[in-house]
Amino acid sequence: MRRRDFIKAIAGLVTAWPFAARAQQPALPVIGILGGQSPEPYAAFLEPFRLGLSETGYQEGRNVAIEQRWAQSRPDLADVLISRRVALIYAIGGTEAAVAAKAATSTIPVLFTNGSDPVKSGLVANLARPAGNVTGTSFNTAGLSAKRLELLHELVPQAAIIAVLALRGSVILEEQLSDLQGAANAFGVRLLVLTVSSDADLEPAFARLVREGAGALYVTAGAFFSSRGDKMAALAAQHRVPAIYPRLEVAAAGGLISYAPNVGYAYRRAGVMAALILNGAKPADLPVELPTKFELAINLKAAKALGLEIPTKLLALADEVIE
Repeated sequence: MRRRDFIKAIAGLVTAWPFAARAQQPALPVIGILGGQSPEPYAAFLEPFRLGLSETGYQEGRNVAIEQRWAQSRPDLADVLISRRVALIYAIGGTEAAVAAKAATSTIPVLFTNGSDPVKSGLVANLARPAGNVTGTSFNTAGLSAKRLELLHELVPQAAIIAVLALRGSVILEEQLSDLQGAANAFGVRLLVLTVSSDADLEPAFARLVREGAGALYVTAGAFFSSRGDKMAALAAQHRVPAIYPRLEVAAAGGLISYAPNVGYAYRRAGVMAALILNGAKPADLPVELPTKFELAINLKAAKALGLEIPTKLLALADEVIE
């Protein structure tokens, strides 16, 4: 489905939400989780969201209800029957869900957690004072792109070409490419940008990077790759290409190296913000929260399989070494 159709479909779902049950008021305030993909990859992150709610006095089933609606790449979202009026929309699973929620309502509070720049994507006017009905937490790492490339170059200094894998049309790629190119120029390496739009594109992308002599791989952030961490690590191992990832979980799943914020913490803070909104706080008065701590993870088993020796300096910097 094209991005424009996807956003329209979600917008139809969001618009239906507050009006579907006007005659039937829910006994509890309802948080509507609007997911831009399928629920499975995000199940683990909804637990810290619930934890954040509970820290501020809200327990699901006791004094708040949670309704989940997931796109799952289906074009029929506008026809999904919603039976509860929501007090808050929590958009996750990519920027599109949050953009659609914002476009659909200017009165229902909209909370988001994603990895794009909230200002550049148009979600908020200002991080400190978001304005309007939208705020949230972001694990945006556009500013870390040069640091990740530096780590990858330090790990594989002989790589004259570094492939950059991104989702086609991704806002995140636009945000990161300038910094990546600047770092590449400083290190004297050439970037090979590879874009994909579906799982079917992944194998050809890896085949191309091997064919064109890329000595390392930089995987950009975003929901598409985040939900395919195991697959990305497996493809990198299969094609014997050292890769750096924007999610810590990928290193644990067999990826070579990752440098990333703690995504679970962003979801937990979103739970706290949701509770504040349910208590009457306005999104416009809640600053968007950005990550403050970043963690480096290195998988020694993956390094051994690639025949790489990890520099002592990198091992000393690592927050987690997986053996």
